[in-house]
Amino acid sequence: MTEPTQPIFAAFAAVIDSALDALEAAGTLPPGLARGAITCEPPREASHGDLSTNAAMVLAKPSGTNPRALAALLVAQLASEPRIVSAEMAGPGFINLRLDDASWLAELRLIAEAGGDYGRSDMGGGRTVNVEYVSANPTGPMHMGHCRGAVVGDALAALLAFAGHKVIKEYYVNDAGGQVDVLARSAHVRYREALGEDVGAIPEGLYPGDYLMPVGQALAQEFGDSYAQAPESEWLIPFRLRAVAAMLEMIKADLALLGIRHDLFSSEAELQAAGKPQVAEAWLRAHDLVYDGQLEAPKGKTLDDWEPVVLPLFRSTRFGDDQDRPIRKSDGSWTYFGADLAYHFQKAETADALVDIWGADHSGTVKRIKAAVAALTSADGQSAKPFEIKLVQMVQLLRDGEPVKMSKRSGNFVTLADVVEEVDKDVVRFTMLSRKPDAQMDFDFAKVVEASKDNPVFYVQYAHARIRSTLRKGAAEGIIPADADLARLGEEELALIKLAAQFPRVVEGAAAAREPHRMAFFLYDLAAALHAYWNVGNDRPEKRFIVAQDAALTAARLFLAEQIGQVLRNGLALLGVEAAEEL
Repeated sequence: MTEPTQPIFAAFAAVIDSALDALEAAGTLPPGLARGAITCEPPREASHGDLSTNAAMVLAKPSGTNPRALAALLVAQLASEPRIVSAEMAGPGFINLRLDDASWLAELRLIAEAGGDYGRSDMGGGRTVNVEYVSANPTGPMHMGHCRGAVVGDALAALLAFAGHKVIKEYYVNDAGGQVDVLARSAHVRYREALGEDVGAIPEGLYPGDYLMPVGQALAQEFGDSYAQAPESEWLIPFRLRAVAAMLEMIKADLALLGIRHDLFSSEAELQAAGKPQVAEAWLRAHDLVYDGQLEAPKGKTLDDWEPVVLPLFRSTRFGDDQDRPIRKSDGSWTYFGADLAYHFQKAETADALVDIWGADHSGTVKRIKAAVAALTSADGQSAKPFEIKLVQMVQLLRDGEPVKMSKRSGNFVTLADVVEEVDKDVVRFTMLSRKPDAQMDFDFAKVVEASKDNPVFYVQYAHARIRSTLRKGAAEGIIPADADLARLGEEELALIKLAAQFPRVVEGAAAAREPHRMAFFLYDLAAALHAYWNVGNDRPEKRFIVAQDAALTAARLFLAEQIGQVLRNGLALLGVEAAEEL
């Protein structure tokens, strides 16, 4: 048979499409029906077959027939495909297909041929997606409150790129608000300290962490005592610029410990200096989406303690928000929402779709910013650019079941660098993806490094390490998997192939849904299947990968093991995790 050039689910989706073309040519189906909702996927129950399609159910109504009648016609058409052993109608009109063993063995060879590119997709069609993640205030080192969003965003960016998108990984630097003035004042205290002054306890309201001591020393070396007694108006801006730059370098170094590197760092201060918020406001006013009006008094306020002020308001109620939102404050400065609106307007100029990874504490602003982006990117009534916000819950750090004490260096939080140093980058990254991001997570220092099935990091790494160890043993005995007769593989081995063959579908599904945790879940399932197969061999020597006195069977099983390992490596790479060679 001719070796396939595309993964098996995509190949048989094309077979189903061809069968529909034949029904259309015969006049059974009207021409031009939309097929976008048709799926080709594993059935819910493995006993039902290898593949399932909803084609008849999707097309029945627009074609003016009932699903089971159309399914019967489609079953007859598919039955002529030589690689399909059986095609059966089920339920209200699903079609279940069983494939010949040769198709699955061909998929195994496809994995070997594609190697690191197995599962790579052109689904994205080269469209540009801007993924903005982390975007912590540049006021100190990264802490574990930032870690989960950082990992989720980075893994999502990798998935989107692997699925055929052009990806821009962006970090939005909030360097225009009051927090960076506090940073500058904190740096000034450390600057005076570096000059030899006894500054005592760090004043309330400033950042107390030791991480600002090197910043103060650098400022003392650059400026001497020029600003030691100078009024704030003289040193605030230069100290702010230098402190923010130093913090960004620290943040970049911290993220690098997790293997995270952004393509673009966009400055809020530069955005405002370039007049981007004014441009956005003018555009919105021209489209009757910003007007001058008064906010309603806050609940519980009376006319005696509430002074109404006319402000420029965005008509966010048109887009599902509960009230219109101001984009400027009464002093003329931009609200956080107004600045954020302009930032997204700028991002949309260079991307076809936008994805933001936010902490769950920002959930209250999701509706309004989505409304704003919908307005700004739907010029002249055209469809708005796709924009999604993924919320990530905080992580609670535990040691022996108790919350971890705060770091002295940071002042009031646990640094990401300390955690990575203790448990390793790969452990941190996989653990952050081992649950859905909107679910609460406990990060227990003992549990994330324990060698057990309950620790998904270890479980997946151990599966790969087992495979690599087995391949080394086979090589020592002179067995060459590349020469294997794959026909020697049986039902247990085919079950492993069928699971591994879902990898390309998982890539596309996780990328489309913007859910990288799906890949971590898949890898755990594949590892579990590998371990289960391995454990059978513990009791039955004839079921082991290496079978004494049967080199041909051993070669076939080692070839299988090699490709399962390849799929594990490909998936781990998308999560930013290195596959362990041994444990």
